[in-house]
Amino acid sequence: MLQKKLFVSFVLLCATAIGVFSRASWILNVYQDFFLPQNESVCACNKCLMEYDPWLSELMKESPEPFLSPTNNISDDTFKWWKRIQTDRRNFAFYNKTVDKVFQIFPTKVSFTRSSPDLCRTCAVVGNSGNLNGSHYGPLIDFHDIVIRINLGPTKGFERDVGNKTTYHVMYPRSFKHLENTTHLVFFPFKISDLEWLIRSFTQRQKETAKSGLKTNTNLVMILSPAFMKYVHYVWLKKHGRYPSTGFLTLVLSLYLCDE
Repeated sequence: MLQKKLFVSFVLLCATAIGVFSRASWILNVYQDFFLPQNESVCACNKCLMEYDPWLSELMKESPEPFLSPTNNISDDTFKWWKRIQTDRRNFAFYNKTVDKVFQIFPTKVSFTRSSPDLCRTCAVVGNSGNLNGSHYGPLIDFHDIVIRINLGPTKGFERDVGNKTTYHVMYPRSFKHLENTTHLVFFPFKISDLEWLIRSFTQRQKETAKSGLKTNTNLVMILSPAFMKYVHYVWLKKHGRYPSTGFLTLVLSLYLCDE
């Protein structure tokens, strides 16, 4: 009889303990869900580029800030690398003076939408070859949040195939074209004289007296940093070739500007 009572008491004690444990576990789960920080995704897309491929994520972790600014200039070592891709003999001090002049004209802070758990930045990169002729991809390209176009790729008359939306337009002096007031100019300087060309193109006197004055919104000008060029050359291309092409630089830059 005593053994039976002990057994019943043991069963009741176990049941009570299970109930208490289950309630405590439920309370803990609620606390973790609502009060502790969660491991949020870097973006709101179904597949964020930086999470989808660990190899890609590691490459991007080494990336410097991609755009020049007064607070994000380059080192002397980076200048020496950049100088090798040009014939200009002017020194680092002259380069810095030129950059100072650049930011007397253009915004000192580069503004673009960065990755966020609340956003999904979809992106299309459109080159300047004729591969899209007859594709009818225009509506699909324009459907993206961000459309990046490179150099002299035309849109007028080809909207059905390439679309007409342009968020960022990549160019350098030899491929310049006038842009809409809402389009960001992403300028790729491969030498000091490219920066000087940019300054000349946006001075009031040049715009009034020469047809070559560049027409675009000065508040939306972004200048790629030589440090980003060097990073792409070293990390992505493993120093193959003298320097990265405009197309390849744009492709890597798009990974910085876009989530999908």
